[in-house]
Amino acid sequence: MNELYKHIVEWTLWSLAIFSVVTWTLIILKSVQNALLGIQNRRFKKDFWSAADLNAAASLEKYVGPTARVAAIGFTTLRSADSTPAANNLENSWDRQDLLERHLRQQIHKERRSLESGLAVLASIGSTAPFVGLFGTVFGIILALTAISSKSSANIEVVAGPIGEALVATGVGIAVAVPSVLAYNFFLRRLKLIAADLDDFATDFITLVQKSGFRVHTIPTTKTANRVNDFAKTKNEATKEVLA
Repeated sequence: MNELYKHIVEWTLWSLAIFSVVTWTLIILKSVQNALLGIQNRRFKKDFWSAADLNAAASLEKYVGPTARVAAIGFTTLRSADSTPAANNLENSWDRQDLLERHLRQQIHKERRSLESGLAVLASIGSTAPFVGLFGTVFGIILALTAISSKSSANIEVVAGPIGEALVATGVGIAVAVPSVLAYNFFLRRLKLIAADLDDFATDFITLVQKSGFRVHTIPTTKTANRVNDFAKTKNEATKEVLA
């Protein structure tokens, strides 16, 4: 039985070590992701709002990042609406502004889901690591008390050593949980800020294209044409699912 308790304590510490590696890996990856997205968004918005007109802004296809993708889906929606023949059916019954708002909102939700990746893992580790450590401590104390009971005397020197070793698991669990919780709160705050920034950009984008009657007059490049075709295909598939 003592061997079983010893293995449980070891497995607990190894689990916490794995939790720690996963936590710091996610912290590094999410930090790089947030820094990169911040740079991409700033560069795109700088050139977007510096464009001579809406048609020039629609030609900024070399940029990547959440804001660039939101703008791209907006221009793609308008081009698709221009290239789709009028028809009396549900597929083409959307008002241009409603259609644009719908697809901008969908793209923002997609960006949010991308930014949320890894946060659930951080939250889970932050909430469970202390209990995993406590679990190891319980069996460590049982093992320590069993060892103490086999000794002839039970003074403080005999008791303190094994009990102190058993409490190490709790300390490790807390040490793993603290950075995980802090990282989760930080990245959740960053996600909300980026999402709010995308919402603001989408609102400004709608106001901007409203002046042109929700139309873009640029000649689409191959990349844009492919995006329009993909968009139209996705739209048709979604409509068929709704009508089915």
